[in-house]
Amino acid sequence: MLASGPGGQGTKHLLLSVLLLAALEAESGQVRYSVPEEAKHGTFVGRIAQDLGLELVELVPRLFRVASIGHGDLLEVNLQNGILFVNSRIDREELCGRTLECSIHLEVIVDRPLQVFHVEVEVKDINDNPPVFPASRKKLFISETTALDSHFSLEGASDADIGANALLTYRLSPNEYFSLEVPTNDDQVKPLQLVLKKPLDREVASELLLVLKATDGGKPELTGTTELHITVLDVNDNAPVFDKAVDRVKLLENSRNGTLVIKLNASDLDEGSNSHILYSFATDVSSNTEDFFHIDSASGEIKVNGKIDFEETKLWKLQIEAVDKGNPPMFGHCTVLIEILDINDNVPELLVTSLSLSVPEDATLGTVIALISVTDRDSGANGQVTCSLAPQGPFKLVSTFKNYYSLVLDSALDRESVANYALVVTARDGGSPSLSATASVSVEVADVNDNAPAFAQPEYTVFVKENNPPGCHIFTVSARDADAQENALVSYSLVERRVGERALSSYVSVHAESGKVYALQPLDHEELELLQFQVSARDAGVPPLGSNVTLQVFVLDENDNAPALLPLPGARGGGGALSEPVSRAVGAGHVVAKVRAVDADSGYNAWLSYELQPAAGGARSPFRVALYTGEISTTRALDEADAPRQRLLVLVKDHGEPALTATATVLLSLVESGQAPRPSSRVLAGGAGAGAGAGAALVDVNVYLIVAICAVSSLLVLTLLLSTALRCSAPPSEGACGPGKPTLVCSSAVGSWSYSQQRRQRVCSGEGPPKADLMAFSPSVPPASGSGDSGEQQIFRNEVSTVILECI
Repeated sequence: MLASGPGGQGTKHLLLSVLLLAALEAESGQVRYSVPEEAKHGTFVGRIAQDLGLELVELVPRLFRVASIGHGDLLEVNLQNGILFVNSRIDREELCGRTLECSIHLEVIVDRPLQVFHVEVEVKDINDNPPVFPASRKKLFISETTALDSHFSLEGASDADIGANALLTYRLSPNEYFSLEVPTNDDQVKPLQLVLKKPLDREVASELLLVLKATDGGKPELTGTTELHITVLDVNDNAPVFDKAVDRVKLLENSRNGTLVIKLNASDLDEGSNSHILYSFATDVSSNTEDFFHIDSASGEIKVNGKIDFEETKLWKLQIEAVDKGNPPMFGHCTVLIEILDINDNVPELLVTSLSLSVPEDATLGTVIALISVTDRDSGANGQVTCSLAPQGPFKLVSTFKNYYSLVLDSALDRESVANYALVVTARDGGSPSLSATASVSVEVADVNDNAPAFAQPEYTVFVKENNPPGCHIFTVSARDADAQENALVSYSLVERRVGERALSSYVSVHAESGKVYALQPLDHEELELLQFQVSARDAGVPPLGSNVTLQVFVLDENDNAPALLPLPGARGGGGALSEPVSRAVGAGHVVAKVRAVDADSGYNAWLSYELQPAAGGARSPFRVALYTGEISTTRALDEADAPRQRLLVLVKDHGEPALTATATVLLSLVESGQAPRPSSRVLAGGAGAGAGAGAALVDVNVYLIVAICAVSSLLVLTLLLSTALRCSAPPSEGACGPGKPTLVCSSAVGSWSYSQQRRQRVCSGEGPPKADLMAFSPSVPPASGSGDSGEQQIFRNEVSTVILECI
């Protein structure tokens, strides 16, 4: 609210002018207001929100704020009604001195989106400072012989206000001797003159007391006074006279002490001591003049005596007196105007206001990062400042107003490449040599979720032995996310699918944080040889990003299945025993029966061997069993001494560690040749053998089988050698001569076998379900336990180096 009282009507008119001016400035793009100095707290300045086109309801959500360098508490905005008001005392003289134009520059900042407005508030002068004379009393010594119209210089009053408020008029108290001569406005450098209008007579009036009154042009007007104490002197009737009434000189600021400013010269028409002149500063000059200048009383030289600063005082006005040694002394006066020349002695000052602590890496181009203001106390080219940014990078400086800049985003950011920028803003003035100042700006790039978790390779191969304990750890997956904090926090999960009739999650699980993969139940090689599934890695960003990796889990076989005997349809006998008649006329090497067995395991664990258990009582049996075929044949010709009923126990054993076994009982009935049944190609399992004809047929079949196996094996070995040679001669790649997928190789005393993901062969012994393994036997076949080696076994050892069997 406006204060009532004297001048209230004028204040209302002034406020109306302020509002009209603010409306015109808003239309031109910059809002301007004005406010009288010394306005009370709460004085209305302008509807700043309305003039800037902002809605009142969005001031608080958009973080409406006002910033002003050095004057932040003078003006304030009511966020409820958007009115700019006076917050604390504004003294125009303290703020701007005697500068004609005095303004407070405000920066209005709102966020979401960021907008910056510039508001100028002009501070209007009011008549709050009365005229002030340098001294409240001045003494003058005037000879009674002084001629009429003689002039005596007086120091005028000063007024801290400006314009009409500082326009002074002078009035001398009524008297019959003196009048006052006031210089015109066009000749302000001339002093006030006290003019003698009537001859003085010391005998009539030896002292005169006059009052000089100064009145300014303000409303209401203010006044100041000084007393003139005039002593009328006798005799010495010629005062010293200077060559010039006003001397003008120029002086560089920061001139060293002792620098000569000017040498004054005054003359006196008298003779003797009445013409001997002494120089001094007038008694009514400013008290601090002698802190900066010194005058030699004898020579009249004025020299620098302190620090001369253009920024403090641009013009010095010195009143000089020349007094002779007459009795009474006579005085002469002159004025010395010293213009101070600016030199570039002030470094620019930078003020950086950061609008945010960090900038998201997906920020749009043109985003304002910080506000920069620069000032230089020098003038002219010395005070003209330009700003530059180093390094350029993705940022640039944009000039928004005189000596105001915005640091804005000029190109895209990538936190994964550069997470923090250390920028240096340099302000350089136009002086010669120029001066500069720097300010550091640190810009932190905030992460956004723009990188998905990545695995080191697209798939992993894992080997796990069957019959593992439930919940055992089989592998650990790990994915790296290039983002930071929550965006880089990776969690793992299974990509669910069906494995046969069951869900994948019933076989394995993955720990969400560590990526450890666990087998939830014992795995069975005979049921599941390969378990292939995917694990998903997903970050905690919004929205989350993810990727998958494939795991191939090979279940390795263990020897957990004992050999199983295969019953032969139509075989005679019961209770696990097989009974067959054998003619006594058969010769040595005749195959009389064959034991068949299979093993559900694979590799060495499924490789079976047959042994004939020694007969009871240590009697040597006329039969033997082939180590790897299970064929029972005669070791010699049968005779009458052989028992008519032969009971054979055949031990079937695999090659696992430890080995598992099964026992087959074969009952053979020795009959005369006429009673022997007709030879048959039937092979016995768990009972007696067949006749001599069947044995011969089996021998022929075995010979052809071995020949065929040898031919196929040779062809396969040759193909493998050629393929290996071609791969080794080619550039390195994944294959035989380069890194490939893991291969497990096992060996034992009877040979070696390999399990490979790339190559899988079916291996079996006898009849039964096929095995998905590749088995390679070394040529050093151990001798079979029993009554000796057959001819076929000897050929097998000597001629076959490697046998690869495939069961179809």
